[in-house]
Amino acid sequence: MATFTHVTRDRCAQLSRALTAAGLIWSDNGQQGSPQYLTYTITGSRGRTWRIHPASNFQISPSSPGRIWQASCPVLLATAPVLSARQVAERIRDAPA
Repeated sequence: MATFTHVTRDRCAQLSRALTAAGLIWSDNGQQGSPQYLTYTITGSRGRTWRIHPASNFQISPSSPGRIWQASCPVLLATAPVLSARQVAERIRDAPA
């Protein structure tokens, strides 16, 4: 079974700050206590809806422990690699038209 021990309240707050700093409109489903169910919903700069989920421990590289978030956009049929909070916010903000 996948584990999510790296998803802490501090890391969630870091993602929230990065999304806000990127000028994105976002919400979460309030599942920080159960990170396997945690989802952030973001409206990108071009009006597309993105979803961010925490990566499982199996997806995280020991050499990049800060990269714990993965975003997807069904409209673009795109799934980003596992990224840091800042990187995932920038990826959504800068997504092509």
